[in-house]
Amino acid sequence: MRLIVVIAAMAVVLPVSHPARAQSATVIVTGVVFADRNGNGRQDAGEPGVGGVAVSDQRDVVTTGADGRYQLRSAAGTGLVSVSLPDGYRAQGKPWLPIAAGAPTARADFALVPAAAPRSFTFIHASDTHIAEASVARTRRLKAIADSVKPAFVLVSGDLVRDALRVGESEARGYYELYVRETAGFSAPVWSVPGNHENFGIERAKSGVTATHPLYGKAMFRSYLGPTYFGFTYGGVHFLGLDSVDIEDQSYYGHVDDVQLAWIEQELATVPAGTPVVTFNHIPLVSGTLMSAGIDENSVAPSIITIAGAKQYRHVVSNPADVLARVTKTHTLAIALGGHYHAREQVGFEYSGKQLRFAQTSAVVGPAPLMGQMARSGVMVYRVSDGVVDAGTFVPLDAPGAAPSH
Repeated sequence: MRLIVVIAAMAVVLPVSHPARAQSATVIVTGVVFADRNGNGRQDAGEPGVGGVAVSDQRDVVTTGADGRYQLRSAAGTGLVSVSLPDGYRAQGKPWLPIAAGAPTARADFALVPAAAPRSFTFIHASDTHIAEASVARTRRLKAIADSVKPAFVLVSGDLVRDALRVGESEARGYYELYVRETAGFSAPVWSVPGNHENFGIERAKSGVTATHPLYGKAMFRSYLGPTYFGFTYGGVHFLGLDSVDIEDQSYYGHVDDVQLAWIEQELATVPAGTPVVTFNHIPLVSGTLMSAGIDENSVAPSIITIAGAKQYRHVVSNPADVLARVTKTHTLAIALGGHYHAREQVGFEYSGKQLRFAQTSAVVGPAPLMGQMARSGVMVYRVSDGVVDAGTFVPLDAPGAAPSH
């Protein structure tokens, strides 16, 4: 497969809403998911509900009835409800909505526009944009690649902003707002999951932010970009955006918590058994790059962390078997995508009789040192045909006129 990449312009992500608020009590959320045939965002006469669609609060998952209606008893505390886009539809507006704080009931309707769902399509996997005014040109190169390749969508697997860990609210908001603004111009939908740098203020000794701040930790991500994990189906493949960054006091580490593991099971229960699944998250499930970097115990982000009295690596997910067991129980893992290391990597091995693939992409923000060399900045373009994801094509950001090959 040859791709000719030409620098030219624009792309689409979901605009910012008001901050997600933690819920202090159970909220009964009701609504309807409907086919918005005229694209006006309202359910008009002749626009039917869409049945069997998953709706979630990042803890519980319910499915709509034949009339598209649902009811969700939400006590998750994230202040959001989201819809898992089914095959053959795109969202009219955001696929997530905030829940008003303090009210015992809330309403959340989702307008879905019928759209093509081809069995063959391409998508881009990008990561580590670390966006700031000084580096915004890098994200604009990603836009240009997306405009040239014309993928079905773009996946960005974390470290979207330069840093929200160690800075105050104003600076962190500035980075988030820049990311939302820049990705809003893409010509294809952009699906973003959080990395470690999206966790606002958690390094409190440096940020000066208190743990009681309403946007502390993951709440800032939710306020701008919605759920930290979610699913959608396209072209016969189910995509799971996961949050693989957990928090222990003032440190982050690779881990998928029990609430999210339970959510994965519920989410996949709404997807036909055997459907191929692509996971994408920031800290990778599996990686060999960590070994090449050696053990670092003295930097601001050392290799080892102690959780509940036990030492573990913090830059890979500490419980990948828990994730894989849930994904592969009734479905097929097509590929697991990650970022974090700023270097491209592919790993494959057999797990419980299944052949599994894991791949990291390099950083959009720029080249990175790796084993005495420089890992090139770029993105991966994957082609999917009848549920099979190919080996991918690397497109370097620093040679935009090149014609890359496998």
